[in-house]
Amino acid sequence: MTLHNDPVIEAATDTRAAYRYCQEVTRNEAKNFSYGIRLLPGPKKRAMSAIYALARRVDDIGDGDLPAERKKEQLARVSTMVNGLISGDIPAADKADPVCIALADAARRFPIPLDAFHELIAGVTMDVEGAEYKTFDDLLVYCRCVAGSIGRLSLGVFGCTDFERGNEYADALGLALQVTNILRDIREDAEMDRRYLPAEDVKEFRLDGDIEGLVGLEAGRARVLYDEGFRLLPLLDRRSRACVGTMAGIYRGLLDIIEAEPRAVLLRRVSLTSGQKSRLALAGLLGRLG
Repeated sequence: MTLHNDPVIEAATDTRAAYRYCQEVTRNEAKNFSYGIRLLPGPKKRAMSAIYALARRVDDIGDGDLPAERKKEQLARVSTMVNGLISGDIPAADKADPVCIALADAARRFPIPLDAFHELIAGVTMDVEGAEYKTFDDLLVYCRCVAGSIGRLSLGVFGCTDFERGNEYADALGLALQVTNILRDIREDAEMDRRYLPAEDVKEFRLDGDIEGLVGLEAGRARVLYDEGFRLLPLLDRRSRACVGTMAGIYRGLLDIIEAEPRAVLLRRVSLTSGQKSRLALAGLLGRLG
């Protein structure tokens, strides 16, 4: 008796292949997040790789070379796929998409708030439209779209003893990571003609050419967000706590470097070594981050 044409087996095979694709994307592209994701048990690790793979696709559209209108068309296409995942009526064109297949399976296993992908798409649309931010509060609206959304998606996979508080802390942690990203990428973003630092802050410090003061101000704000966001850790199980602690610890380590040498962000891309990241992963497993 042959089982090669059994639809249940074929579906399971397709799902495994879809997850493998998403995990490969995560390994190759998530240079910091992968250190935390690998600490999760299998089902959560696969679900997180599916979330990352779609988030990466959205980011790549925003950062690509296509004209703005074509980018918006592609973002709208992703939005349609997300709507299909939410409703269960996946468009025919997406049914063979490995990211869609993996996310559909992950959403069946975990209470992932898939509508948060629409927030991510809205944030990337701000990039496509060349949005700039007058105040830090304005910037946080953008950060909440592109990073707070990922925190909420991830919390659906991690689980939490108190989702109301957990969502607040996950949001704060996402904001902290994104502000750190913005400081790290000042030079690269300028080359792409993107300006994220609040205009009123840039104006204040530009008068004295005080890059140290400007970076210090934004880094201090990120510190406050980290303090709030790390309150999430006690609400998570041990492996999820290790994952989040490691990812956030790596970005907080980047912030340490940036604060110690503010002008470095104008000269190079600041990063931690593989050894430093591995030590943070170990500290996360041992519960020594927070």
